[in-house]
Amino acid sequence: MLGFGPLNQNPPFPTPEELQSKLSEFMKSNFGDKVSFATFAQPERAEEGDDEKPVPQSGDHFVFDFLPRDIKAHLDRFVIKQDEAKKVLSIAVCDHYNHVNYIRQLENEDAVRAEETEYAKQNVILVGPTGVGKTYLIKHIADLIKVPFVKADATKFSETGYVGGDVEDLVRELVQKADGDVALAQFGIIYIDEVDKLAAASNMHGRDVSGRGVQTTLLKLMEETEVPLRSANDLQGQLQAAFEFQKRGKTKRETISTRHILFVVSGAFERLKTQVSKRLAQGQIGFKAGPVKVLDNEIFQQVGTQDFVEYGFEPEFIGRLPVRVVCEELTADDLFKIMKFSEGSILRQYERAFRAYGIEISFEDEALLLMASAAALEKTGARGLLTVWEKLFRDYKYYLAGSGLTQLRVTEELVREPRRVLERLMAQGQQQEKETLRLEAQKFADQFSREHGVEFGFDDSALRRLVERAVAERMKMNDLCAHLFKDFQFGLSLIKKNKGKQKFVLDRAAIDAPDKFLSELVLQSYGPGGDRPAE
Repeated sequence: MLGFGPLNQNPPFPTPEELQSKLSEFMKSNFGDKVSFATFAQPERAEEGDDEKPVPQSGDHFVFDFLPRDIKAHLDRFVIKQDEAKKVLSIAVCDHYNHVNYIRQLENEDAVRAEETEYAKQNVILVGPTGVGKTYLIKHIADLIKVPFVKADATKFSETGYVGGDVEDLVRELVQKADGDVALAQFGIIYIDEVDKLAAASNMHGRDVSGRGVQTTLLKLMEETEVPLRSANDLQGQLQAAFEFQKRGKTKRETISTRHILFVVSGAFERLKTQVSKRLAQGQIGFKAGPVKVLDNEIFQQVGTQDFVEYGFEPEFIGRLPVRVVCEELTADDLFKIMKFSEGSILRQYERAFRAYGIEISFEDEALLLMASAAALEKTGARGLLTVWEKLFRDYKYYLAGSGLTQLRVTEELVREPRRVLERLMAQGQQQEKETLRLEAQKFADQFSREHGVEFGFDDSALRRLVERAVAERMKMNDLCAHLFKDFQFGLSLIKKNKGKQKFVLDRAAIDAPDKFLSELVLQSYGPGGDRPAE
């Protein structure tokens, strides 16, 4: 018999170094030098037999002790309007995390009873047009209660994860946001925007199958399931598992429970307005006749589960979202209040932007009202403000930065006639810059005089020429003077020694050709009493 050993014997598993080398060669041969492969060292895990030891989890210190009015008061600082949405969200969040507190306490007293306790999670569906503050609301709730927050667009996901993203990646991302603290991640908030794009109504085209599949996967997450921390599509995670198997003879399946994760989904749901409008126009609801322009909270009270089903959602999916609220469209007055009073106002952003250029910007209410009206016409909510502001102040940032202007008052005139006001301000800024440069030149002369024991100065023609050169060459006056007169201390000291002359007033010629000017003065100082007047 040939000594090949047992036929069913598996070849030895390669070491991490060997595997990395083989994978690097494969990537290079197929993709060239543009792609490289690397693995990352992981911290050593517990040895065999340590699995049963409890692992301390820093998420155990998570505390929730807020009242609904506490949360709404916090949201009022950042989000203007949307009072009904803020109230509903505050109650839902308190109900959810108060239940979490109850279950955590019960787990210490009776783990079996805690596991068997039923609870309908207060997952939320937010309806509203773009830019009304939906994301802002959820983000600031998460900031207040100090839990990790993940946001994603529903359109990026697919049923399988091979095209687009895997919805379970949202849960894994919570762990990343919690710096690897799985216990804390289990109390996080997942926010999914544009969920209306998952609708699979019969009159829609394109995403029917995929949208239904993503709905099915999401509804499992929204209730309670265990999500593996390592994705099946994550090459690095699978390699780590392989290394662990080689070292320990088995792999540890790490998971995170979605039982206490709060899910919030949102979308514009444009067709809901049409559905409600038709129903009301047909007199099926004796509530309000005529066309419905916006889906406000009053109309939204008439929207039921069946409306969402007709929109294209699975009944099971929409059933996992018991808390439903609409964020109303913002008016010009709302946008004015956002600029004026919100702590996250774009006004603060532009104050910082202009301050970086040495300009203090301030605003008159009349100007803000005009900008709010223009932003309302954009029909993109608060996002319209950024569009209006960027267009209005683009040239102001470009031309006024470094112009010498230190104050900018945004008036009604500026908003109505931005080009004319900018030209006037540029002229003022140029004059102010020239005055500043003249003062800096005189300051340089005074300092030169003190340091070198002579009376050194410039006449008007010299000052004008210095300012012209500083502006044209975009140099600081002190740097320009230091460059032009770098040898003057030695030359003037020599003249002082030869002739006893102490006062030197430079003219335009000294600015245009400082070396020639100084050389002539020095040569004259050696002559028989004939020196060129320089004062």
